[in-house]
Amino acid sequence: MRSALMCALLGAMTLGASAHAATSGSTWVGSWASSQQIPEPRNVLAPASMNQATVRQIVHLSLGGHTLRVRFSNAFGTKPLRIDAAHIARAVAPDSSAIAAGSDKPLTFGGAAQVTIPAGAEYWSDPVHLQMAPGASLAVSYYLPKAPARETSHPGSRATSYYVAGDHVADHVLKGAKTVDHWFQLSGVDVKADTHARCIVALGDSITDGHATQTNKNQRWTDYLAARLQHHAGTNDVCVLNEGIGGNRLLHYGLGPAAMARLNRDVLAQTGARYVIVLEGINDIGTLGLEKHVTAAQHTALVHQLILSFKQIVARAHAHGLEVIGGTIMPFAHSDYYHPSAASLRDRDQVNAWIRAPGHFDKVIDFDKAMRDPAHAEQLNPAYDSGDHLHPGPKGYQAMARAIPLSLFTAR
Repeated sequence: MRSALMCALLGAMTLGASAHAATSGSTWVGSWASSQQIPEPRNVLAPASMNQATVRQIVHLSLGGHTLRVRFSNAFGTKPLRIDAAHIARAVAPDSSAIAAGSDKPLTFGGAAQVTIPAGAEYWSDPVHLQMAPGASLAVSYYLPKAPARETSHPGSRATSYYVAGDHVADHVLKGAKTVDHWFQLSGVDVKADTHARCIVALGDSITDGHATQTNKNQRWTDYLAARLQHHAGTNDVCVLNEGIGGNRLLHYGLGPAAMARLNRDVLAQTGARYVIVLEGINDIGTLGLEKHVTAAQHTALVHQLILSFKQIVARAHAHGLEVIGGTIMPFAHSDYYHPSAASLRDRDQVNAWIRAPGHFDKVIDFDKAMRDPAHAEQLNPAYDSGDHLHPGPKGYQAMARAIPLSLFTAR
């Protein structure tokens, strides 16, 4: 009897060890993400368009995997959001609603096809098996029986979304669908990856969001960085999550929550986050410059407040085990929008001097040095300028990605 009991115990222990071994070699990491906000009136989809409608959105994964889960967001909703069905599939192309034959997979939430997400909350789907390669396009479709009470959105998607009346989440192509270049109610995709996998979170403004890139071309600097990482043996398990918002500021609400207000949700809560690249501040400096009769004391106070906010980001990220990499603020002299004064350009120089100084950030990426005009340090290199003297174009975003040493991310 004792022998039988020992055999049973050993069998249970072996089974437990085997189960552990089967799961201990992988971990969840983010492969794609977007920052959420309340869309401006010009970017809101009419409620009738999302009432009893299917929405299909295409997202560009930075890391591949065979098991995925999707995060739906009602972060800014004022009432619960009901989703009656949701599916994922491999997209045929970044600029098409078509999905690859045989790849369509239904999503569940606690085993159910329907889910109701409370106002202010975000919910993960259950894991689903679907083989996706790094850099592949994933189609996420969901059916809403009723339009959101208030949309949670990412207006600067630089990607086309499709919507059509009725439940068509499993359709190969959304025939007759209308299009809009925004994302709605969608904030993340995780993949199961090797235990060494880790994520870079890019916290930024419209320069990180990819302003002045072509729609559906995935030309953000984060896209180019993700591609570079995949081609290097020491970093091909590193994902990149773009948490940029157009017009974003560190200190005040702009086109979306201030960076300091969204740090928890957009950076610290991201699955597998190991590093955060902070490229913020140009809109704070530029906005002050738009005001009339700005005093020297106001400029001094702004520089102090920006530096204090960076210190707060570093302290909060360190508390969660993240390395914080400071990106210097790029030149913006002659900006068509801000028309910065000499005082505003000095503000940028002072903040950049603090970013570069040892002991502040863990590491520094000198975007300013990489992107400046060699003959005129206060303005963008014309080869990289989109034409507005503030945002790079696609060649500029490529240059930004090339300026980032991959050695920053090789340590596991």
